[in-house]
Amino acid sequence: MDPFRQAVRPGAVFSVSGDVLSLGLVQRITLFVLLFGAEWIPILTLFPPGNGGRLVFRLGVVCASLFLTLGCASFRSISRELEKTPIGWGFLVGHACAVLAFILLSSVLLGNTPGTAPAYLIVPSRYIAAILAVGLAGFALVPPRLAWRVIRADGSAWAYALPAGLIAWALTQLPFGNSIWNGPFWRPATDLTFYMVSALLHLFLPQVVTDRATMTIGAPDFAVTIGDPCSGWEGTALMLVFSVSWLCVGWREFRMPRALLMVPVAMAVMWTSNAVRIAVLILIGIAGAPHIAMNGFHSEAGWITFNCVALGFAVASRRVPWLALRTPEPPSRRTFARSSTVAYLLPFLALLAAAMISRAASGGFEWLYPLRLIAVAAVLWFLRPNYAELDWRFGSLSLILGVVVFAIWLALGRFLVTHTDNGIASGLSLWPASARIAWLVCRTAAAVTTVPVAEELAFRGFLIRRLISGDFESISPRKYTYFSVLLSSFAFGLLHGSHWLPGTMAGVFYAVAFLRRGRIGDAVVAHATTNALLAAWVLWSGNWSLW
Repeated sequence: MDPFRQAVRPGAVFSVSGDVLSLGLVQRITLFVLLFGAEWIPILTLFPPGNGGRLVFRLGVVCASLFLTLGCASFRSISRELEKTPIGWGFLVGHACAVLAFILLSSVLLGNTPGTAPAYLIVPSRYIAAILAVGLAGFALVPPRLAWRVIRADGSAWAYALPAGLIAWALTQLPFGNSIWNGPFWRPATDLTFYMVSALLHLFLPQVVTDRATMTIGAPDFAVTIGDPCSGWEGTALMLVFSVSWLCVGWREFRMPRALLMVPVAMAVMWTSNAVRIAVLILIGIAGAPHIAMNGFHSEAGWITFNCVALGFAVASRRVPWLALRTPEPPSRRTFARSSTVAYLLPFLALLAAAMISRAASGGFEWLYPLRLIAVAAVLWFLRPNYAELDWRFGSLSLILGVVVFAIWLALGRFLVTHTDNGIASGLSLWPASARIAWLVCRTAAAVTTVPVAEELAFRGFLIRRLISGDFESISPRKYTYFSVLLSSFAFGLLHGSHWLPGTMAGVFYAVAFLRRGRIGDAVVAHATTNALLAAWVLWSGNWSLW
């Protein structure tokens, strides 16, 4: 039987019943975000920012996000009513027409010469088309009568969300640079980071060279310039989003409002960590590895720091009695080893951690890539009793799907992906033959063995069912929802960076392999087949960008 025609258990996120697609509020918001991401990101890339779409897009996203964070009193009842309400296809048609009108209006040349149109007619029309596109898409997913109920029930939330959205939009319009993170508007933040880095370096270096005028700091033989993007606001803003989202998702488990004090604490820690990162970067350069400092460490240390601070925030918020309503008992080693969630996710987390470390230690060529193979293999060996209960058998369809994904990857990669130099060719050329062979063997072995196992356990084995129910183990491996399959596949695609589109399609095919018989072995073999063919193609053609 086709897995996409199987029945979904009653507790699933959504299912198809008659003419009604049972989508709750969360699922409709997710579809709204995905719709606008698919439409407006390319539109705003093709047309200049002054065409009105970027303004409406920013303002709408900020206001809606803040409203969803602040106003949740009536969401549960409205979500239940939405599950019985079909999508408004007429509104969607109107939305498509508004988007098309916006594109056409954005293509019109403005001016007073022949062949151009007056700005006083076109510019307001652009704004109207953009607002209509947003509104009609919203009404297609949430009918006007229910939208009005949300506004009336949580009107106080809009009182906070709308001004905050207007302020956030106004900041992006200040004439201080090309983006909110650049220009003299953030000079005080950059100054503070500069002085913090200087103080840290004085603890380790007898002589610190500082030039406040050019924001240059370091030593006589190695120095860096701290620009506005290095002020720490980006990481601090990410921590604000993460911490608020974490508290909103599990707000019943925290002592409110005192738990909100964790938000500024986490932001302060993130800000301080950014200064520490810059100081360490300078020390690495002074130690004789400037290429590693400015390439690998500079790009990866920020994400490593963010992950560490976010993990610390998550653990502290649940284990500090002053913040959490119930503090769980620390798990023993045996309990930890037997946890199903740990068994499904720890190999993938080990893969991510090893990737960040190996990239941070590289200067363009990831010479520490074998660390990924070792880290995942060690975790799989440590948790091997857990995996004995999984079904590792596979059928011929898995091999076929793997070949299909390989063909799709090559086809889409040729037309849609910008191929950049990842440093493999130049890096390997500097090594002796024995070292080159050893690195290529480890790279291929990881691609065909540990990487497919770690990623399939996380995305197909765990995430598909986790998106259906918190108790994912109670869900049969053959049960699914369209939402869980598409969202898990999209997350899998994002993991592959510029290859996100073929990655998302690959996730769908691997999900079909997994759901057909509920065997993790089918998904792993399909994934491994694709990676093996890609490795063979790379080694044969020398197209290192596919790696």
